[in-house]
Amino acid sequence: MSVAPIDPPAAHTSARPKLVVAVLAFAGMSASFMQTILIPIQAKLPELLNASRDDTAWVITVTLLVSAICTPVSGKLGDMYGKRRVAVVLLSLLIAGSVISALSPTVVPLIIGRGLQGTGMGVIPLGISILRDTVPKERLGSAIALVSATLGVGGALGLPISALITEHFDWHVLFWVAACLGAFALALYLVVVPAGKGNLHGRFDVVGAIGLAIGLAGLLLAVSRGNEWGWTSAPTLTWLGIGITALVAWGWYELRESNPLVDLRVSARGPVLMTNLSSIAMGFALFSSSIVFPQLLQMPEAAGGLGLTLLNASLLLMPSGLAMLAMSPLAGRIERRVGPKPLLVAGAVIISAAYLAAVLLDLNMWLVLIINTVIGVGIGLGYAAMPTLIMQAVPVQETGAANGLNTLMRALGTSIAAAVVAAVLADSANKTPMGSVPSESGFELALLFGLGAAILCAALATLIPIPKAATDEEPALPEGILAAR
Repeated sequence: MSVAPIDPPAAHTSARPKLVVAVLAFAGMSASFMQTILIPIQAKLPELLNASRDDTAWVITVTLLVSAICTPVSGKLGDMYGKRRVAVVLLSLLIAGSVISALSPTVVPLIIGRGLQGTGMGVIPLGISILRDTVPKERLGSAIALVSATLGVGGALGLPISALITEHFDWHVLFWVAACLGAFALALYLVVVPAGKGNLHGRFDVVGAIGLAIGLAGLLLAVSRGNEWGWTSAPTLTWLGIGITALVAWGWYELRESNPLVDLRVSARGPVLMTNLSSIAMGFALFSSSIVFPQLLQMPEAAGGLGLTLLNASLLLMPSGLAMLAMSPLAGRIERRVGPKPLLVAGAVIISAAYLAAVLLDLNMWLVLIINTVIGVGIGLGYAAMPTLIMQAVPVQETGAANGLNTLMRALGTSIAAAVVAAVLADSANKTPMGSVPSESGFELALLFGLGAAILCAALATLIPIPKAATDEEPALPEGILAAR
């Protein structure tokens, strides 16, 4: 199987590419907004829903699980049946989930609604894949950078919006706002984004989808709930065992399937594999700061924090998301000049420098603002490079599935960071009259983990081999043989 060129086919190029890019970016931000929508009231959910803390934890966990499972599945469906068609279905499910959540008086319907909201994350890799078919070559780098960055931007911008809404309105209003965002994104998709065509061949790999769902569910449940259940408890070890066993069996099956959900042979190519490993590390680096800085900013001054309200802390952290957006045009120009690999390395180095400053300096409100914004710059560069590296190394007909898998790798990194950093801060907590608060050493260790992840990302990125684009004269390699370029 030969490596596909990244240039979009001229026949499919949109006559209004800027508008298409804007719509895809808005849809991506609307979907990623759902990840942080409940953070301002997460601690109050047991009281608001009259349910146990263990039950309300599923309101957060189910969105993580569904989005992780949905991204590679929706990418494959997009490759087969048309990316725009699948994206429209996902946005419709997001709207339905938002409405169900807005009308939910108890925890069970809210969990169902939040699960449906999680499907919306699939529009981000689909949007990146649509760009390959609709945007001219000279604008493709900047467009990919913008849509790819929405994975982090939506959450960064969504937190202050959610805090502002919950401060002045009933919490159900959050979901009506989410429904409106989804409806607007859906309408724009239907009007602006070209329909395109799928590459329908063979049948959808239902067994592979079920196997991946079981494996990811087991792994993510163990990671996301391990700190609460106990890392050596029976539920954590059971789900971890189920996840690992299912993923091993899934991999064995996928290698023997004629039309697999994820072509593991393509995924094992050097450029794809190393980019995905780098994505896990960068996802970890992104989310480490997203956990540490909000807690540090909101912790009372008497306990060693900075004593800000949730709204003020969210506003202070918002420039990081704006930095990711602002880097999109610059990232596109840099990528055209030097290529995506140096862009990814540079992003990881910038994040490493920011974390190093956070570890060495005595943090105050303004230093947190600057450091978190610099991390946003690095994330913007790195997230811009990843889809381009993936699309340079995979055939055109597998663009959606490959981007879906890469998005999953980023999400896996953030999930691992959430578990590890939360465990570090919890283990370091000191008893005070204001309750248990993380210690200074706990914050420092958590930041060191973020620094280590960023350095690891830079090291992995330097090892990414540059794929050689296929030409019309180049013979295709036989199916099943790794095309290591």
